[in-house]
Amino acid sequence: MRSDPSDNGGLFVGRRPGTAPIRFRALPERGSAKRRRIDSWIAATMQAVIVLISLLCWGPIPIACLWVGSQVNYFTGSVSLGILGSVFALGLLLFGALGLMRRLDGAWILVRRAAGYDQRNGTLGRVFAVTAAVCGGVFAFWWIVIHGPGPGGLTNNGI
Repeated sequence: MRSDPSDNGGLFVGRRPGTAPIRFRALPERGSAKRRRIDSWIAATMQAVIVLISLLCWGPIPIACLWVGSQVNYFTGSVSLGILGSVFALGLLLFGALGLMRRLDGAWILVRRAAGYDQRNGTLGRVFAVTAAVCGGVFAFWWIVIHGPGPGGLTNNGI
């Protein structure tokens, strides 16, 4: 009896169209060792680009958006338009960066498969979580140690 959820597309009553397991007539040909090494190098480069873009989301992109807002404020003389310009630029750049990272992550999976790895999941979630933790730790170190609480200690910020 075929009632395994992974076998019938998650439904116990039958299979949805297009959800059958893929069956090849023969196993795909594996590339040469040199080709797999090149694909592995390309995958590592793609992951490095994903890490770089993720790091941009935690510092340079927000700072650039603040600069855009300051320029809008300068040219229009309106603080409200400057804030709106910053928020619009932040949304555009952050969602653009996330979309680019998502596309690179999908391509990374394919390149890793071509390099001979059984790659089923992407790396985007782990990379984004690690860069968030690292950048948060660096900011906390700067905020507590370098910037310091001020002359009045933690409770009285020198006011």
